[in-house]
Amino acid sequence: MLYGVLYMPALRTQIYLSSDQRRKLDARRRRERKTLAAVIRDAIDAYVGTDRTRDVEKVLDETFGVNPHFTVPSRDEWEERARRLGI
Repeated sequence: MLYGVLYMPALRTQIYLSSDQRRKLDARRRRERKTLAAVIRDAIDAYVGTDRTRDVEKVLDETFGVNPHFTVPSRDEWEERARRLGI
C-alpha cells in the first residue's frame, strides 16, 4: 500500500488552515501515526464520498426488515389524503 501512495499520480494543492484546524489535524496525525498528507487525503475521501455508496448499501442491508410490523399505506390512501389536502 505504501508503494502505491508514494508513486500514485497526484496534483500538488496548497490550502490555508486556521490554527485550530491545523492543531486538530496534527493531533489526529500523531494519534493515527500517519503523515499530515495522508490524514488530509482520508478526510477528503470521506467528504466527497468515495465509499459513500457502499456505506449506504451496508446500512440498508443491516436495517432491512428491522420492523416486521411496518406497513405501507395503499396507493388509494395516498390519493385520498392528497385530495383532502388539495395537492
